[in-house]
Amino acid sequence: MSDVVVDKVLDLRGLTCPMPLLKTKKELKGMKAGQVLEVWGSDEGSKKDIPDFVNKKKHEFISLEDVAEGYTKYLIRA
Repeated sequence: MSDVVVDKVLDLRGLTCPMPLLKTKKELKGMKAGQVLEVWGSDEGSKKDIPDFVNKKKHEFISLEDVAEGYTKYLIRA
């Protein structure tokens, strides 16, 4: 999604459940509506946890992409 402007990158690679979700929640709380958070994570459980959380809240889940370097990139609009 090259047309999305990212406001903040959160590198959570190497962290395991529940830390990626908790840190993502905390970061989103501090962002203004409309800003975009890019999260990098390596925990497989986050592929379900992060989209589920975002879809239950007022945020917009934009995308999930497995990156060749061995991590997953999530884009979330606050």
